[in-house]
Amino acid sequence: MNKQLSGKWALVTGSSRGIGQQIAMGLAQRGCNVVIHGRSQASVEATQKLLADYDVETHISVGDLSTNEGIQAVIKGVVDGPGYIDILYNNAAIMSRFAPIFDITMDEWLKTIQVNVFAMIQLCNALTPGMQERKFGRIINLTSGIVDQPNLAPYSVSKAAVDKYSRDLAVAVKDDNVLVNYVDPGWLKTDMGGPDAWEEVTTVLPGALVPALLEDNGPTGRFYAAQDYKVLG
Repeated sequence: MNKQLSGKWALVTGSSRGIGQQIAMGLAQRGCNVVIHGRSQASVEATQKLLADYDVETHISVGDLSTNEGIQAVIKGVVDGPGYIDILYNNAAIMSRFAPIFDITMDEWLKTIQVNVFAMIQLCNALTPGMQERKFGRIINLTSGIVDQPNLAPYSVSKAAVDKYSRDLAVAVKDDNVLVNYVDPGWLKTDMGGPDAWEEVTTVLPGALVPALLEDNGPTGRFYAAQDYKVLG
């Protein structure tokens, strides 16, 4: 068990399955309590059962990040549960439709950026001030290494925004031991990544946890690639 995370509370958005579920398990293995997030109560049951194998507390926070009401429900779930968060892992995202760049509608642009960017910002706005007050926080935002895919422009543009926002937020809170970094998980075989992806979803660990395990006042505003830490063999 990692003493650095023992007893801490983490919110992992989109932890009902896929990458988020792996991250939640990795944190729990290191003694971190986890707020599991999904769009419905039923969706988080599988992760809740997996985390029951570890000596940690869990709490459920349900909400659809495509709506302001859903985002506020997630925040309320944190308040009604542990009441605060030490680690915010903004993992949840949606993939835009594969289409010629000029055929992508504004509604599609708005929906993608709402979930992938605006929801992330609202959660950071709500939960970061408490980290500043306690002089401890780790914010990790999931990005992507996607390049040269104009047919997926809303997704790739949203992830570019994640990178820039992460760097800006890092500067704003750097004096409070709140570290803000962003992680590319790699192309993984998930519902979003599809069956042709290069890597199994399990390979996101241990790399995805590196920014959560940083020492106090460590690196901030930096990019990490989870596959750089992949366990071989």
